Amino acid sequence: MAVRSWLFIPGDSEKKLSKAVGTGADVLILDLEDSVTPDNKPAARAMVCDWLKAHRKPLTAGKQQGRWVRINALDSRMWRDDLLAILPGAPDGIMLPKSAGPESVQQLAAELYELEQRNGIQAGTTRILPLVSETAGAAISIPAYATASLPRLAGLTWGAEDLSAAIGATRKREKSGVWTDAFRFARVQTLLTAHARGVIAIDTLHADFADLKGLKKAAEEARADGFSGMLAIHPAQVEVINSAFTPSEEEIAEARAIVDAFAANPSAGALQIDRRMIDRPHLKLAQRVLGIVE
Repeated sequence: MAVRSWLFIPGDSEKKLSKAVGTGADVLILDLEDSVTPDNKPAARAMVCDWLKAHRKPLTAGKQQGRWVRINALDSRMWRDDLLAILPGAPDGIMLPKSAGPESVQQLAAELYELEQRNGIQAGTTRILPLVSETAGAAISIPAYATASLPRLAGLTWGAEDLSAAIGATRKREKSGVWTDAFRFARVQTLLTAHARGVIAIDTLHADFADLKGLKKAAEEARADGFSGMLAIHPAQVEVINSAFTPSEEEIAEARAIVDAFAANPSAGALQIDRRMIDRPHLKLAQRVLGIVE
């Protein structure tokens, strides 16, 4: 399944929930955290569960959209109520905000095992995507996810907004648009740790949803850096992200040429294509472009 665009949908908005399927997002994240006020949490849980139950079958022709839920943080005293309410809808996964480290994922996983059994869900099938950078302590412990026992871990993603508040940063980017050091550190740690672990790396959102030009640049850079997808906060961002993370016809043609060349010469360490030397790292990258898992 493609995981290019991960779109947040407020869990208490009947209007936005009704339009979620048609957004074209690869993954829908029904939100019970930041976009829902405390007074609306109970109603949002019920609405999200109803939506999940109504959309258990493929949501678009020939494609299954991911059905995820962002619960409240583990220190909020609301997360267990979130899980109790939405697990009957059998979501594909849970986004865990403000994850303090691998132990947070393990705590959530333990709760999920019990609730899966209670709701007739196959054990271990509810995946977890933690937001790993929302406090200073969390940001410096990201590498721990690479080796911890986390069988439900689907990937890693990060966020800049909560981290900026946590450290008192009044800016997140340089005037040139690049991340400042603290945020670049969190981003790089997320990317490298996800690849070290063998899970997907999802880049953070582009906060200005009206700035589609800036989003295009950020998404293209994210893909070029090695991320598999990107978070989105508005349906208008979905098409831009999907396009940025979809290989062009030229890229696909080049990747096929490289794969075919090595298939014809399986013992070769390096080959020449179009007056250019290619070696095994080029083959690995070409296989990734074509979605070939070795």
